[in-house]
Amino acid sequence: MSSLHHALVLTAGLGTRLDPLTRVRAKPAIPVAGEPIIRRIIAWLADNGVTELVLNLHHRPDTLTAVVGDGSDLSARVRYSWEQPAVLGSAGGPRQALAILGAETFFIVNGDTLTDVSLRALAAAHGASGALVTLALVPNVEPQRYGGVQLDADGAVTGFPRRGTAADGSYHFVGVQVASAEAFRALTPGTPINSIGDVYDTLIATRSGSVRGYVCNAHFWDVGTPADYLKTSDAFRAGGAEVHGRSVRVDPTARIRDSILWDDIDVGAASTLDRCIVTDGVQVPAGSTYRRAILLRADDEVLVFSLSD
Repeated sequence: MSSLHHALVLTAGLGTRLDPLTRVRAKPAIPVAGEPIIRRIIAWLADNGVTELVLNLHHRPDTLTAVVGDGSDLSARVRYSWEQPAVLGSAGGPRQALAILGAETFFIVNGDTLTDVSLRALAAAHGASGALVTLALVPNVEPQRYGGVQLDADGAVTGFPRRGTAADGSYHFVGVQVASAEAFRALTPGTPINSIGDVYDTLIATRSGSVRGYVCNAHFWDVGTPADYLKTSDAFRAGGAEVHGRSVRVDPTARIRDSILWDDIDVGAASTLDRCIVTDGVQVPAGSTYRRAILLRADDEVLVFSLSD
């Protein structure tokens, strides 16, 4: 169990890289193997004793509140921090939520990443160091794809190199951190600002050792793009079984292979779905065939987007 009980889950982002899926739901509300990402995150936090949660809201907030509610069915208490008219960023969001969180030290968890990092060990490392922020890190094995985090010999963060050769030998931030309210309190409420690339860079420059890394061997699963989403869904499907959402009706003559079906979907007779993502409310016409496609409902039409692995 973690020694900290409060967390802010960052769920306000636009999820532009996951378009067109995020036209239908906020990214954290998208299902992985039948369960919305945000519910998986909340269940994981609650299992580790982190039960006082705040979610920040901006893009498609209705899709998040609909699947989370007050969190009681997941053994957590969930409250919401609204960000309107603009999304406030990875530092402005925490600043906005401080009063609701009501804690001096808390976890910040990205709402679009699944991981098994040890929250107890991360909290212990933070408490022992006296840092304002402690980032959970793993070796950056894909520096051409992910920007990195650089550490000195003592574990203090010294910089955030962009992806590419500059990130060789760096670490990858897995989307979980422990932060002190002091790191954000001086920020102007309601002003958009990010942590990495702004607030944390300033802390590194002005308060040596205030931002630190906790290096571990945790797994993480990314949902950054539709291709990432497919791979993560594959990883969570037990034995490769098909897992569908709620109120999904599939005609017995339809053929479905390696596809993701969200909620309130009808799959017509003699239709074929091959490596597809079918979003909420879509009616797949009888006799139709879709391969490597994303299907969205638009009024009485089905919009089709290509999908590459």
